[in-house]
Amino acid sequence: MREKGLPTRPRKKKLTVSVPSRRRSSHRTTFAVLAAGSGVFSLLQSLIAPALPTVQHAMHTSQTTVTWVMTAYLLSASVFTPILGRVGDLIGKKRTLVAALLTVLAGCLLAALAPNIGVLIVARVVQGMGGALFPLSFGIIRDEFDASGVGSAISNLSAVIAAGSGLGMVLAGPTVAALDYHWLFWLPVIVVAVTVVLAVRHIPESPRRAEGSVHWLGAGLLSAWLVALLLPLSQAGSWGWGSARVLGLLAAAVVLFALWLLAEARAAHPLIDLRIMRLPAVWTTNTVALLFGAGMFALWSFLPAFAQTPTVAGYGFGAGVTGAGLLMLPMLVAMFVSGVLSGRLAPVFSAKAQLVTGSALAAAAGGLLTVLHAQAWQVALAAGIFGLGIGLAFASMATLIVHSVPATQTGAATGMNANIRTIGGSLGAAVTGLLVTARLQPTGLPQESGYTHGFALLTALCLAAALMALLIPSARTSLRRLDAGSTGGSRTARETAGAVAE
Repeated sequence: MREKGLPTRPRKKKLTVSVPSRRRSSHRTTFAVLAAGSGVFSLLQSLIAPALPTVQHAMHTSQTTVTWVMTAYLLSASVFTPILGRVGDLIGKKRTLVAALLTVLAGCLLAALAPNIGVLIVARVVQGMGGALFPLSFGIIRDEFDASGVGSAISNLSAVIAAGSGLGMVLAGPTVAALDYHWLFWLPVIVVAVTVVLAVRHIPESPRRAEGSVHWLGAGLLSAWLVALLLPLSQAGSWGWGSARVLGLLAAAVVLFALWLLAEARAAHPLIDLRIMRLPAVWTTNTVALLFGAGMFALWSFLPAFAQTPTVAGYGFGAGVTGAGLLMLPMLVAMFVSGVLSGRLAPVFSAKAQLVTGSALAAAAGGLLTVLHAQAWQVALAAGIFGLGIGLAFASMATLIVHSVPATQTGAATGMNANIRTIGGSLGAAVTGLLVTARLQPTGLPQESGYTHGFALLTALCLAAALMALLIPSARTSLRRLDAGSTGGSRTARETAGAVAE
């Protein structure tokens, strides 16, 4: 039996290995532990960004060097998220989750004690390896929760992840002011240490595992093209877009990406199953993730800078780090509320409809910022609307991916979705940076028109995401496509059909 929806190639049959668990913890306890781990990691993504000038001054380094505190973390998370997600599918999600938590703990401890900028950058690389917490947590939810509760749990966890990213921008200023920047890492050390103990005691081991091994050639090529792509995007501002380093790395990324596709297509047990990535529900959702991520990171990167611009520039509010963070508070509250409500609305408001709505709300917020940003309340209102969109989009993207792939592919597929969103974010932040800094005032501050053009780009990206989301097939349509070409022989096809049916 052959599936028309999934291109075939000679390969070994993929089996699902059931692993009995000694004890199944309550769903509430399991979710609380997963939320704590994922929430802290998402917090670390944004917690240090507002404090970079403080770190630069304290460690007597340059602005170019201190940006590597963010770049190193971004590259590490991008490389290890899909790889460790696949490792979890193979050797057990709990085991890999605990290892990821211990890695984050070690990275935070090293960062808190870092005597110089070099050690801090290394610590951020170690922290970034914990990016696998996201796909592993989604996979554990799918394994452990009843089918009727999976959607709600994924929505709630997505809300925690989204809120954690926003919370970092809010807490950074008060934490540095009341203590010092070292506590941006000491506080996570405490939370992660407790989470590790609870994870060992209460997270059950995976009942499903994929057969095979890690495709190390694919892992190496994936790491290579991600670094070759993201490094020039994050450093183009200082290296120059026309520099040999930027152009050379981007060209290398194209070549390495092609080699990765070829290696994965020929592998008996690929790191990322390209047949799964070509499913209509998966590739359309990933495209939305790329576009929405570009718009989201563009806003997160430049709205605080806009708020901190001195009023002598003719715009901005002259806010400090704490004030700029508080201006983002409506976004934080809105994204958490809409993310939690997403799962409860699922019976009457499908994941596809939520993704379209979330992207449209984000586009509306960008449009509002483009024309109205003279008053703080206008920016806060737009941030709140954008937060509603983020909450719905995060939850619905995770739900669509989890329900569209076999259980043995959950870690790798959700990890790749998170990665694609990060790639989009890097692109969005880089292009927005070009727009904002294209024209400078004599004082060196950007012209207001630069931010206006940046907000307009944000609007266009989110609007494109909403239009792409309309192309995502419904669950019933996906199931019919799989069943129409099925003749009973492919386990991957049957598992995917079952996933969509959930």
